[in-house]
Amino acid sequence: MPTIDETIDIDVPISTAYNQWTQFEEFPQFMGGVDEVRQLGDTLTHWKTSIGGVEREFDAAITEQEPDRVVAWRSIDGTTHEGHVSFEALGATQTRVHVRTSWQPESLVEKAGAVVGADDRQVKADLKRFKEFIESRGVETGGWRGEV
Repeated sequence: MPTIDETIDIDVPISTAYNQWTQFEEFPQFMGGVDEVRQLGDTLTHWKTSIGGVEREFDAAITEQEPDRVVAWRSIDGTTHEGHVSFEALGATQTRVHVRTSWQPESLVEKAGAVVGADDRQVKADLKRFKEFIESRGVETGGWRGEV
């Protein structure tokens, strides 16, 4: 199962970066290939993606969530997918966001993309768009500060 590990520094306070990341329904605004995310409950989301012409739908459970520290998830049906996002304050107005995600490519297109590094480039681009999204706003669109 390929694993992608990317980090980016963002010029907003840690609570702003973390709060925005908990707004899963906003992911299509900065994640390529993510068409829709619906929050079904505190710990359950439903995803619709289309990447490289391959459309997928799956549910994912939040497996760990601690305000200003971590959000982790794992798919519970469909695509085998899991991830972990951690947040580190670099000062009062700067945050390091570290994403580690893994999934099982199923189609030939997905397997080829993993081999040539397309997945790594996608996550890097998504993090860059997240940075631009939250820095341009300066404030989060919402936040969920519960613990899982």
